[in-house]
Amino acid sequence: MAFENNRCTTLIFTYGTLKQGFSNHVLLQDLMRSGDAVSKGTYQTVENYPLVCGPYRVPFLLNMPGSGHRVTGELYAVSPRGLSRVDELEGTSEGHYERRPILLMPAGNGNKEEEDQVVLTCAAEAYYAHKSFEKEMWKKNGRKGFRIYSEKEAKGYVKRKDRPQNLSFLDHISIFISSPSA
Repeated sequence: MAFENNRCTTLIFTYGTLKQGFSNHVLLQDLMRSGDAVSKGTYQTVENYPLVCGPYRVPFLLNMPGSGHRVTGELYAVSPRGLSRVDELEGTSEGHYERRPILLMPAGNGNKEEEDQVVLTCAAEAYYAHKSFEKEMWKKNGRKGFRIYSEKEAKGYVKRKDRPQNLSFLDHISIFISSPSA
């Protein structure tokens, strides 16, 4: 396994389309097959964060600790090669997302025995909406977020290849933010 030979050294928290059962998980499956990613299980944020949807039901975690909810997602250890591929998918060089630190804890089922135990936290990195539009995205979503990106929140998600190609993703975000709410 790649993690044992220390190739997979960066922990990334996935909360949206990279999770199992969603359209971009194929990237992580490919990275796991090549030894460039290892699944570490289901985790949740230690602090509350807003998790919202933007244009085409694309999920965004907003770097606004204290707002929203504890967000549940999946944790992966990735190699430098794997990290580069995920950064590319997330558009970090194009101003779509920013990879920044986040504190996580294993996601439990909330029973009393678990609450009495010491919960170990771990530091990872998450892909947050770029700071240039996060506050407007929070307002556009009525300052309401959700705890988990599930099939319900993903209903209406449009894959990148199926979106209008004449505009950049940042153009789509700008139009989404400035459009009247339904």
